[in-house]
Amino acid sequence: MLELSESGYYRYLKRKDRPDRDELLSGEIQKILDESPYNDNYGVRRMQLALAQRGVSCGLRRLTRLMREHGWLHERRRRPKGLTKPDPQAMAAENLLHQDFSADRPWRKLLTDITQTQCADGKLYISPIMDCFNGEILSLCMDNNMRKELCINTLKAAAGRFPIRGAILHSDRGSQYTSDAFRQELKDCNVIQSLSGVAHCYDNARIILCEY
Repeated sequence: MLELSESGYYRYLKRKDRPDRDELLSGEIQKILDESPYNDNYGVRRMQLALAQRGVSCGLRRLTRLMREHGWLHERRRRPKGLTKPDPQAMAAENLLHQDFSADRPWRKLLTDITQTQCADGKLYISPIMDCFNGEILSLCMDNNMRKELCINTLKAAAGRFPIRGAILHSDRGSQYTSDAFRQELKDCNVIQSLSGVAHCYDNARIILCEY
């Protein structure tokens, strides 16, 4: 009646109580998403890398299908035409280094950024401050998140160890560096802020290369 072979029927009986491959893979994906709220923005390729670090291999097509079925795949939204665009002249005025990473004396030009590394128990976010004069790392703080407090603590550590009053501190335009709390700490330390342009990765290229 079911048009099944006898061997196929017994294979079904043998495997019916076992979770299928898709269920096992979905469980591993859910574990990765539960590790940190920041993992919710993982795309297919980034999720494939995270799974590979756990020893789980899968193809992109299968992973895309599963993430879409479970609502884990965030489709890229089109940029509305009415959004406010950054003012190039204002950004140029805020960039005090203009990709000139040379310095003739220490503690005058400083660079900072946030990088991350995958650890066995989740992500570790690292925030250094580097001196353009000799590439020395003046301070380095780590945390399991990338909130503004990580950057503020990095600045406090550098100011507590080195005479950086009057120095320029250059960073990207991340929300941590443009927050009121971080700018207040810059003011308290008498440090001048310099910001990269939007989507201008070369504006902070020296410390990015140092991180990798």
